[in-house]
Amino acid sequence: MSGAKLGGGLLVAGTTSDAGKSVVTAGICRWLARQGVKVAPFKAQNMSLNSFVTREGAEIGRAQAMQAQAARVEPTALMNPVLLKPGSDRSSQVVLLGKPVGEMSARGYHGGRQEQLLGIVTDCLEQLRGTYDAVICEGAGSPAEINLRRTDIVNMGIARAARFPVVVVGDIDRGGVFASFFGTTALLSPQDQSLIAGYMVNKFRGDVSLLEPGMEMLRGLTGRATYGVLPFRHGLGIDEEDGLRVSLRGAVRESVVAPPVGEDVLRVAVCAVPLMSNFTDVDALAAEPGVVVRFVDRAEELADADLVVVPGTRGTVKALEWLRERGLADALLRRAAEGRPVLGICGGFQVLGEHIEDEVESRAGSVDGLGLLPVRIRFEREKTLERPSGTALGEAVDGYEIHHGVAEVLGGEPFLDGCRVGSVWGTHWHGSLESDGFRRAFLREVAAAAGRRFVPSPDTSFSSLREEQLDLLGDLIEEHADTRALLRLIESGAPADLPFLPPGAP
Repeated sequence: MSGAKLGGGLLVAGTTSDAGKSVVTAGICRWLARQGVKVAPFKAQNMSLNSFVTREGAEIGRAQAMQAQAARVEPTALMNPVLLKPGSDRSSQVVLLGKPVGEMSARGYHGGRQEQLLGIVTDCLEQLRGTYDAVICEGAGSPAEINLRRTDIVNMGIARAARFPVVVVGDIDRGGVFASFFGTTALLSPQDQSLIAGYMVNKFRGDVSLLEPGMEMLRGLTGRATYGVLPFRHGLGIDEEDGLRVSLRGAVRESVVAPPVGEDVLRVAVCAVPLMSNFTDVDALAAEPGVVVRFVDRAEELADADLVVVPGTRGTVKALEWLRERGLADALLRRAAEGRPVLGICGGFQVLGEHIEDEVESRAGSVDGLGLLPVRIRFEREKTLERPSGTALGEAVDGYEIHHGVAEVLGGEPFLDGCRVGSVWGTHWHGSLESDGFRRAFLREVAAAAGRRFVPSPDTSFSSLREEQLDLLGDLIEEHADTRALLRLIESGAPADLPFLPPGAP
C-alpha cells in the first residue's frame, strides 16, 4: 500500500447534506485503488430509499455499493451496517446488517438504541480495518448537528471511536463555504475538534488563485489546511441517496458517448411518486443516446411520452392514492387502452395490478389497484432480498429485488417474474435495464409501439459508462487534491497540534 499502515482510515464529513461527501469518498476510493491500495468504503448509518442487494442478500445504500465499485471490491453489509428507509415524515424502517428489524420513529430511534448501534457499527468498521489497508468513511448531513451529537454514530461518534481524522467537504457553489468550515469546526467539542484535520472545497468555478487568500485566512483562523479545491463538473454524481437526479445523464450528454442514433428521440416520463425508491433504475435509459428522461407529477406531462415508468416506492398504497388524486391513474389507463407503453418496477408494478392486500406497509387492508395487469399483491412481513438472473425478450437479464409485496400472477405473458399484457410491463426486478442487450430489445419494442424510428446504439455499455464515471471521480482527487497529505492522514491520523476554536459545543 504505498506506505500506509494496515487499518488506516479517514472520515469524509460535510458542512451540509449534498456537499459532495459521497462523490469525494468514491473518488478517494478509486484513486487509492489505482495506487494498489486495498480500500473499502464505509457509512455507519445511511438514510435513503435508494438501496441495493449484495451477493449475500443484504440490503445496503446504493451509494455505498457504488463506492465499493469505485474501490474495486465486492459490497457487503459491513460497509453500511445501519440503513434507515423513511416511510413517512416521522418514521423509518430500520435495516440492520442488511436485514429489516422494524419500524421506528425518529424520537424512538434517537432515544435509546444508540449505544448498542455504536457497538455494532464500530465492530463492522474494525472488521473492515482488519481486512483492508484503508477504510474511507462517509459521514451524514453535518457533524455540527449539535442537537444530535449525543446519539451520533455516523459522524464524530464513529470518528472518535476509531480515532480517524476528518476532512470536511463544503459546497462553494452554494456560497458561504468559509463561514461553513469555520462554524462547523467551532461548534464541536474540544475532543471532536481534535480530529478535524482540515477542509476540501467542492464545486468551484473559476480561477483557484482567487480562492487562495481565503484559504490562507481560514488556516490562520483555524490552524487547519485545505486539502483540495475540486472544480465543478457536470454529471459526476454517483447513485444519489435521495433526490431526482439521473446520475449519468449529464456525463453522457457531454460526449461520453456518440450523439443520438437514428432519426428520432424516445421520451421517457417517470412518475415522481411519493417515497420513490431506486429511481436510479432509469439511469440506464438516460445513458442511451437519443433517450430523454424526465420526472413528472402532472397528467398532461404524460401526453408526449413514448414510455411511462412507474418506479419503486416505499409506499405502494400511498403512491396509488397520489396517482389517482393527480389524474395520473386515468392517464395511465388511457395509455394502456391505446397500446402506448407503460413499465412498472417493484412498487410501480404492484400499483398496476388488480388488487393489493396490505397489513404491513400501509396497513390499509384491501385496496384495488389500477387493473392494468392480472396480478394480485399480498404484503408479507418478511422482506424479499434477492439477486435474480433470467432472460426476457431473448436477452440475458440480471437484477435485484427489495420488496414486502408478493405477486400472484394470474395471466399475461411472463416477464422477469412479473408479466406483460400488450404494451404494459411489470416486474419486481430493479436494475434490469442495466443489462445492455435486454435494454436495447426493450427500447426497440417501445419505439415500435410508440411509432418512433428510434434505434438504440449498439455501442452503449452501461457498466463501461459507470467505470468511466468512477475514473473521472478518481481523476478529480488525483488532479485537484493534496494526495500526499491525504495519505499522511490515512497513515498517521489527525495532526497532534490542532488548535481549539472557542466557543465549542459541550
